[in-house]
Amino acid sequence: MKCEGYPYAFDPKACQSCTGKCCIGESGYIWVSQEEISAIALKLSLSKEEFINNYLLKIRYRFTIKEIAYEGGYGCIFFDMEKKMCRIYDVRPQQCRTFPFWEYFKENIDEVVTECPGIIRL
Repeated sequence: MKCEGYPYAFDPKACQSCTGKCCIGESGYIWVSQEEISAIALKLSLSKEEFINNYLLKIRYRFTIKEIAYEGGYGCIFFDMEKKMCRIYDVRPQQCRTFPFWEYFKENIDEVVTECPGIIRL
C-alpha cells in the first residue's frame, strides 16, 4: 500500500505477525473524535459517559485514550496483552487507521521502520 508523498510503502500483511508495536512503546496521545467515542462505547456496550469516564482522558478540549504501563513503556488500554492485538480494531480511531502514514514520519522514516515491520523503503 502506497500513500502519495511518503518515502515508503506499507505491507498490511505484516500486521498478522507483528505484536502490536504501533500500540505500545513511548507514551503519546491517541486522539478520538465524538463519532469515534460513540462507536467505541457502542462496541463495548457502555453509555458514552461511562466510556469517557473509564477509558479516556481530557486534554484541554480533546479526548485521548488512556494508556497503561506495559513492558517498561506504555500501551493503549485497548491493547490485548495476551493476544498482542487491538480489542477494538473494527472501531479503532482514525489516528490508528492511518498509521503508518502520519505526516511526522515523512521526515522520520528511520523511526517508523523501527516501529513497524510492514514498512518498505522506496
